[in-house]
Amino acid sequence: MNDLAFEKGFVALDPLKFRDPDITAKGEARATVALERLDTLWINTGTLCNITCVNCYIESSPTNDRLAYITAAEARAYLYEIAELGLPTAEIGFTGGEPFMNPDMLEMLEDALSRGFRALVLTNAMQPMQRPPVRAGLLRLRETYGDRLVMRVSLDHYTAELHEQERGAKTFDKTLAGLDWLAENGFSVAIAGRSVWGEPEPVARAGYAALFAERGWPIDADDRTALVIFPEMDARVDVPEITTACWGILDLSPNAMMCATSRMVVKRRGAAALTVLPCTLLPYDDAFGMGATLAESLAADGGMFSRGAVKLCHPHCAKFCVLGGGSCAPE
Repeated sequence: MNDLAFEKGFVALDPLKFRDPDITAKGEARATVALERLDTLWINTGTLCNITCVNCYIESSPTNDRLAYITAAEARAYLYEIAELGLPTAEIGFTGGEPFMNPDMLEMLEDALSRGFRALVLTNAMQPMQRPPVRAGLLRLRETYGDRLVMRVSLDHYTAELHEQERGAKTFDKTLAGLDWLAENGFSVAIAGRSVWGEPEPVARAGYAALFAERGWPIDADDRTALVIFPEMDARVDVPEITTACWGILDLSPNAMMCATSRMVVKRRGAAALTVLPCTLLPYDDAFGMGATLAESLAADGGMFSRGAVKLCHPHCAKFCVLGGGSCAPE
């Protein structure tokens, strides 16, 4: 029984939805996604953030420490495990909260980059990133590792009005200042936008393109890796459950889902050990814990998993990934 599927106010019109890990409310076989290969390992650096966004997927804020700061030593253990298991992981992603609030962030980046991984950082590019010691550290990493370090900056809309509707007053210009600094210093930069306003995607991309040109940022608004526009999860809208038949109906492959190529590590406050999860969207749901190590996650069985395969028994699985086409990892 996955009662935690209803956190953050998700209420299916049919109360039997997302309850049974194997069978939908209509009695059909629930879809699963096997790990094809571990391309990206996400490290959640902690849920503390310098701002509070209206629609934050994991409710990060200046006071939410449900996910504690992970340490460099704890993150390093997973890098060692990747090598020990011979996994084909090419990228380490860092998300939060705001990653640059974690005091070990620069050390964790260096650990990943020095071992040959690409590093992707999801940041709001505001004050935590713009502190002089952080800037100095980032410049050194940029000089040493070049484009293997990618900064994906959250710019929810290309206008100040709508960006600040989501992120709060006086956030737009501060984010632009951070992006200006990154562009001026030759960092590889991507942008993460939001579709919360229902704007047609071509209109949104054109708006971002105009802003990029105005600021002189070398970002291609038509490149879906350089500008990612994330789908929204509206708690007021009922979502269908995903069955095994949906792959054919929707002409989708399970291998296209985020959980086919990535996992995330979190440090839940007060927990005895870290937890591996199938994706970045379910940090608090105990039902989706896959163990404390990557090896345990590969063999997870029972409940929401079948020998490491993920059963799509959460509204996010349907709304964000299968129907919304969302993914936190680059395509």
